[in-house]
Amino acid sequence: MTEQLGTATRPLRVAIVGAGPAGFYAAEALLKQKDLVVHIDMFNRLPTPYGLVREGVAPDHQSIKAVTRVYDKVAATPNVRYFGNVIFGRDIVHEDVKQLYDQVVYAVGAQSDRKMGITGEDLDGSFPATIFVGWYNGHPDYRDLEFNLSHERVLVVGNGNVAMDVARILATDPDDLAKTDIADHALEALRKSKVREVVMLGRRGPAQAAFTNPELKEFGELNGVDVIIDPTDIVLDEVSEASLSDDKTARRNVELMRTYAERGTTGASRRIVMKFLVSPVGVIGSGGRVAAVTMEHNDLKQAADGSLRAIGSGKYETHQCGMILRSVGYRGSPIPGVPFSDSSGTIPNVAGRVFHNRDEVLPGEYVVGWAKRGPSGIIGTNKPDSVSTVSSMLEDLAEIEGIPDEKRDLNLIEDLLRARRVDYVSYNDWQILDAHEIAAGAAQGRPRVKETRVAEMMKIIRAGRG
Repeated sequence: MTEQLGTATRPLRVAIVGAGPAGFYAAEALLKQKDLVVHIDMFNRLPTPYGLVREGVAPDHQSIKAVTRVYDKVAATPNVRYFGNVIFGRDIVHEDVKQLYDQVVYAVGAQSDRKMGITGEDLDGSFPATIFVGWYNGHPDYRDLEFNLSHERVLVVGNGNVAMDVARILATDPDDLAKTDIADHALEALRKSKVREVVMLGRRGPAQAAFTNPELKEFGELNGVDVIIDPTDIVLDEVSEASLSDDKTARRNVELMRTYAERGTTGASRRIVMKFLVSPVGVIGSGGRVAAVTMEHNDLKQAADGSLRAIGSGKYETHQCGMILRSVGYRGSPIPGVPFSDSSGTIPNVAGRVFHNRDEVLPGEYVVGWAKRGPSGIIGTNKPDSVSTVSSMLEDLAEIEGIPDEKRDLNLIEDLLRARRVDYVSYNDWQILDAHEIAAGAAQGRPRVKETRVAEMMKIIRAGRG
């Protein structure tokens, strides 16, 4: 009789593809199982771990990044190995992980943006907000992009936390940003920026805004920045007003916005203008670049399900601007060999179990995070989500045959990567780069100075290996 998986004589072998919050929370949940013996290998495309905590959280939100201490404890566990600088689909493929692991967890996020679907959207100067976020956070994929900040006005479409982040970074005094871990190339560009007004566009009303209270409160605390809201925009319809009684976050948001509307302008050198019930309907170009955006005013109409929907009123206005950043939703991207739903932008699953052709569950394959549920929630939301998937993994153990004993050697994956000439990054290697960045930051009074090119990261790591 074959020994049960997850025992000392037959430890469970798990591969986690992706090393962001969802992946680390899945590893943590597995390690917390009392009677489970498990070996976990985490694979990440970049040398650096932590996903959006490093590459998505705004540089002026250092307290949020402290969550990496939890991930460090997971990564330092003897039964966990980190393999950075490994591209799934190229350096290792689906067949590899299926042959070497009993269970595979996909924690690949949702990094593609949704488009607005309007004319002129692809003009030079029109970007997804995620790309701008990656640029100022030093993501290697975006560090060489150039954003034209020589114009006075930028339009940000959306009013979730990502939209709030990019608006705040554009309006913040560069001297204040210089105390953070913002990428050096972004800080240099922002010091030269001519942007003095950032206009945020929300298609629904202030009571339906998706941002959180702390993000909105920060706007009012920015040095040298006025927050401008037309008082008429804060006059709510009856349904929106009634909804506030059941939504503490929305109620506090509206209170703050009413405070900003009453405060008006103080003559500050920079402004964030928040507009509601407007939708871009066309981007106007000049010389191939963004020059203006036409927007339609909306009315809120209650649908049959009780929700309030934005309906175009037929009234339009046009705003000149030099750049437009859209933050209207995100979606996952397919990864080789793994089912993908193009309609939802996620890996199709039931309770985290990956399935194919609607009803064919793929044994031993699971998904967590945004790739599982879509782009919703904050970093902490990934913890219960990952715990839920791990529950499914544990329920399935008795039914999973597992890989044969000759494939259970922990060295096999390392041998495979070396044979393919992959210079993978271990957790110890990451600590070399981490210490280098922190030391460079300490010399400037900053949390860290990020390396933003993979080649430079690897050069530092190789030198530190000795």
